[in-house]
Formats: sequence, C-alpha cells, structure tokens
Amino acid sequence: MSEQPGRDWLAANLPHAGTMNLLESIVTWDETHLAARATGHLEAGNPLRRAGVLPAASAIEYAAQAAAAHGALLDSRPSGEGMLVAVRGVELHVARLDDLAGPLEVAVEAMGGSDAGVMYLFEVSSQGRALASGRLTVAFRK
Repeated sequence: MSEQPGRDWLAANLPHAGTMNLLESIVTWDETHLAARATGHLEAGNPLRRAGVLPAASAIEYAAQAAAAHGALLDSRPSGEGMLVAVRGVELHVARLDDLAGPLEVAVEAMGGSDAGVMYLFEVSSQGRALASGRLTVAFRK
C-alpha cells in the first residue's frame, strides 16, 4: 500500500470536474485493490440526484470513479484513457443512498485485464452495510 491521495489529487487525476468528482479520499490501495470514501451523497447538490433522491444505482458511478482512481495510481499500466463499457451482476441492497448517515465506502478489485481493458469487482457499503455490488469493465482508448 502507498500514500492515501485526497480530494486535490482526485480532482487533478480523474476526468470528472466539480461536484461530479464524487470521491472524497482514497483510504488504501495496492496493485489490485482500492478503497475510497465519499460523503457527497448527503449533499442536496449531488449531480446524480433525481427529484431530490440519490438512487442506489448511483453506486455504479462511485465504483467507476474508484476504478479510474486505481488506474491513475498504477503508473505502470500500459494504457490510454479509460471508458466504462459494461456493468454486470449488479445487486442493489437499498433503494437510495442519500438517506444514509455515514460515509460511503467504495471498494474495487481488479480481476485481470490487458492493454485493451480491465474488469473490476466492486462493493459500495456504509457503516458495514452492503449497499451495492457487481462487476464493471473499463476499456482503454489508445
């Protein structure tokens, strides 16, 4: 494990700008895993809210940003910019995220990949409660 990048690093290294940059900090990371924390799900101005509600499916975007952060931290990966191309096996255990008092804990695990892309398992939880899980695939642009 290495340093734990915070908000400034995330803003500089993820393609998402302003409030769409959803992660607060990286808690831990290594070659295959990354754990991040987010609190913006509680903000009324969260850009993923619809009719004042942050649906649980928004957890996919939190996970995708964690995967992007993981890729940015792995400077040895021979790839170009990544793009989310598939989401599979998603299980949502709650209807919404904005009514949770604690921070979101976002975990991703790289399950293998190549110069063309990588697949991640993900889990989003809060205070030990599983909220969403699944797999996402990121393809690299050359």
